[in-house]
Amino acid sequence: MNSWIRCLALSTCSLCAWAQPVAAPATPPATAQVAPVSALASPQPASALDAVMFYQLLLGELYAQGGESSTGFSLILDAARKAKDPALFQRAVELALQSRSGEAALQAARTWKQVVPNADQANRYILQILLALNKVEEAGQALKSVLADLPVDEQSAAIASVPRIFARVNDKLQALHTVEAALTHALTQPATQASAWTTIGRMRRDVGQTQAAAVAAQKGHAADKQAAGPILLALSLMDKAPELVQPLLLSYMAGPAQAELRLAYARALITQQQNTPALLQLQKLNQENPEFAPAWLFSGLLLSDTGQPDKASQALRQFVSLAANSEDPELQNGLSEAYFSLAQIAQQQGQWAQAEAWLAKLPAQTDPIKLGLRRANLLVEQGQRQQARQVLANIPTTTPAQAQQKLLAMAMFLRENKEYPAAFDLLTTALKTGSTYELQSELAMTAEKMGKFELMESLLREMMVANPKDAHPLNALGFSLADRNIRLNEAQQLIEQAVALAPNDPYIRDSLAWVLFRQGASAQALSLLESAYKAKPDAEIAAHWGEVLWVTGLTQQAGAIWREGLLLKSDNETLRETLKRFNFKP
Repeated sequence: MNSWIRCLALSTCSLCAWAQPVAAPATPPATAQVAPVSALASPQPASALDAVMFYQLLLGELYAQGGESSTGFSLILDAARKAKDPALFQRAVELALQSRSGEAALQAARTWKQVVPNADQANRYILQILLALNKVEEAGQALKSVLADLPVDEQSAAIASVPRIFARVNDKLQALHTVEAALTHALTQPATQASAWTTIGRMRRDVGQTQAAAVAAQKGHAADKQAAGPILLALSLMDKAPELVQPLLLSYMAGPAQAELRLAYARALITQQQNTPALLQLQKLNQENPEFAPAWLFSGLLLSDTGQPDKASQALRQFVSLAANSEDPELQNGLSEAYFSLAQIAQQQGQWAQAEAWLAKLPAQTDPIKLGLRRANLLVEQGQRQQARQVLANIPTTTPAQAQQKLLAMAMFLRENKEYPAAFDLLTTALKTGSTYELQSELAMTAEKMGKFELMESLLREMMVANPKDAHPLNALGFSLADRNIRLNEAQQLIEQAVALAPNDPYIRDSLAWVLFRQGASAQALSLLESAYKAKPDAEIAAHWGEVLWVTGLTQQAGAIWREGLLLKSDNETLRETLKRFNFKP
């Protein structure tokens, strides 16, 4: 397998060179170095390298180094033909590629295969060159030859690399049909069936044939129940063809799944806001593979996000103990996430010294803005607002992007601490020098808090035009209208558009429930609020859910939900205002 990958990597680099616009050859330096013959050819019998051939090789290299690549190519190719030497054939191919002559490179590779019939490396060059020349059907035949020349135990890995190799083809549908034809034999062999179906499925997915891709994943899994390829393919289709791939995934995950695949499944579930089944997968992974550190990290983060701080802290501490002495860059990045989350949990529980202790463990290269914002929030919790502002003001920045992030962090801090005029002035001044999507979004939120609803709506509609695939400005405007109990039909239309773009977002589900409640559809609102809260336990969602429960006469359930909301965030403005309005004493 190593020779397959190495050859493809070398030929890809060379192909990239000649595929660019032709430039005039540079004048070679006077002291141009000639590669020694030993570097060009594998050891040959003494008779193979006589004085005449040595001179021919030397002359070919001198021509090549002097900018006359075509002449050098002809001499080297002739020598390769005479000596039947694979290394010289490879050198001839490389010279043709350097001179940006794809046809000459193809000629050299085909001559190589003709002179040395068992030269499997020649087939690989032929495949790459044909693809670069956009001779896709011929490349399919070359692919068949490449696979046939490989040992059986290397074929599956080679098949798995095919989508990447054919990615250069402009006509993706043609590439798919060519590969499907080339893999006909592989689909009948037990050793290669799973890999072949996975490759075909990936290419079907990439041309938009979602259903057919899911069928390929099913067939690949049926061929080899333990193969990772079909499972990864199915995971990539979870949001496109869930009804076809979920049974396959559930069947695989019911057994002793590979740790990386179970984690990938859990992460996909988290992305879809299916937090309960995701937690079940992570718990099973922790039981099966207690030394697999990433599972503890994701468990801790998800437990924290779903309002289970004690369990989250235990999982995160377990991750820290496993990852602390690792040099793996991904685990080191995970440590930063774990320390931030542990600090947040400690802060929520009023353990300010412990929160600062966790923050102190963060490495020097930690994002200074994220760290500064967390430290500022910690100081605010302790009533030290002025010191918090100073921490934000002292955040170091080295690039314009960092400076803008710092400004945005300061504006968010001011808004969250109800210093609306200061946040508004900061943002409007910044927008005079250049408008950005993030600054507009923050200004819209601040404008709403100040009752500047026309400005807020103008900003949000500008954002809708600038990024029509973003659900958040649609949701923000729809919720604002619903919360003010005006233009409810328009509010519902906006929020439903947001739902279409982000169907699993619990905050958007909360907005839809709120506008339905305003319109008198309390039963629908309750169902949506319950699912939103289960997906994301949040104080504001708790405030809305409790209000709908209270108004419909379910006051005991409302009180229970409101108390849960207070445990999540006792100073949430919406929740506090709701409790005051209903004169509820927790």
